[in-house]
Amino acid sequence: MPASDATFQNRTLVEQLRRSQIYRDYEKAFRETTGLPLNLRALETFELPHRSDPNENPFCALMAGTNHTCSACLQMQKKVEESSGLEPQTLKCFAGLCDSAVPVRVGENLVAFLQTGQILLHQPSEATLAKLTRTLLKFGVETDLKKYEEAFYHSRVVSQKQYKSILRLLTIFAQHLATLSNQLAVSEEAREAPAISRARAFITEHHAEEMSLTHVARAVNMSAFYFCKSFRKATGLTFTDYVARVRVEKVKNLLLNPNKRVSEAAYEAGFQSLSQFNRVFRRIAGEPPSAYRDKLHHAAAR
Repeated sequence: MPASDATFQNRTLVEQLRRSQIYRDYEKAFRETTGLPLNLRALETFELPHRSDPNENPFCALMAGTNHTCSACLQMQKKVEESSGLEPQTLKCFAGLCDSAVPVRVGENLVAFLQTGQILLHQPSEATLAKLTRTLLKFGVETDLKKYEEAFYHSRVVSQKQYKSILRLLTIFAQHLATLSNQLAVSEEAREAPAISRARAFITEHHAEEMSLTHVARAVNMSAFYFCKSFRKATGLTFTDYVARVRVEKVKNLLLNPNKRVSEAAYEAGFQSLSQFNRVFRRIAGEPPSAYRDKLHHAAAR
């Protein structure tokens, strides 16, 4: 299956899991019992995982607005995906806070991570605070520095033994989610018409070319009217929006190359004009392409 199509299917599956009663019940119980944040994160969704979580670390909440801290979190997530195996991965950010990701697999395929953390495994020392202060100043955080330091001191401290038990609980839950994922995947596959699957594959393969609904409908031997209705019912997206999302995902992959200009990536992905590309990218990704690229490059530079 082409990579972009697989990415969309993974994200659809993860959204279904998030809406499931078993996940919502577990999420509520986990937050109330541990006091920690929890997020089910699809692959290649490089964003702040605990933003606006009821249990978000107050220090992380303050720092979320700076490019440097965003890049630190993005870098951690990238490392987790690159080194993901069967076991939970725990990494420390520049401030010494731990974040952990527990893999959720369907068969051999990694589809998501259960992510928690923003905790310290030891009480912060004066030396820790001094190092943090130097880093904050380096990042350009000069106003309200005391507020940041105080928020850091309010970070949750969890013993290594307790944290290991928490990750074990998440591992067990990940196994339950894997079973549920399998059921959802089989159900979705049975429900989707072969022509729609062929259309997805065709769009992924030809995303860099000019493409119309009529063109794709003809390629899968359907009338344009029936294809339009069937495609939206199967994907939950209009044909135009689906193609745009495939192209945006391609741009994101191309921008992993630090030497690739945004304009080059846009045209290679099939966008016909930069104004259209900027508008579509901002709508789908929630930020301008230049800001997204800057975050990636900050992460790679650290």
